[in-house]
Amino acid sequence: MWRGGCIIRAQLLERIRRAFDRNNDLPNLLVDEDFAPFMVQSHMSMREVVKAAIDHGVPMPAMASSLSYFDSYRSQNLPQNLTQAQRDFFGAHTYERVDKPQAGFMHTEWAELIQK
Repeated sequence: MWRGGCIIRAQLLERIRRAFDRNNDLPNLLVDEDFAPFMVQSHMSMREVVKAAIDHGVPMPAMASSLSYFDSYRSQNLPQNLTQAQRDFFGAHTYERVDKPQAGFMHTEWAELIQK
């Protein structure tokens, strides 16, 4: 990993390099034996930084998105029901109910429900 002359000289880069040295085919840093505990230990501090930035009107899209990705990656159930409902409403893409997985993929005639 090139770091000479780079303005990014964070310890985080070294941690990332070590993770890929251990496993060159690592599918995700969050499953690395060293990086995963680091994120579990550090995510509250990351939240404080993002909250402070929001409170002061400082955009931090990369850090906020990284935190959201971390939250979604470690969640068993995600709140994607709204997204699925919107996709089904606008394009009849179907959805799957988590409370009735045996029912398979479903489609609702949303316009009929709205008119009632």
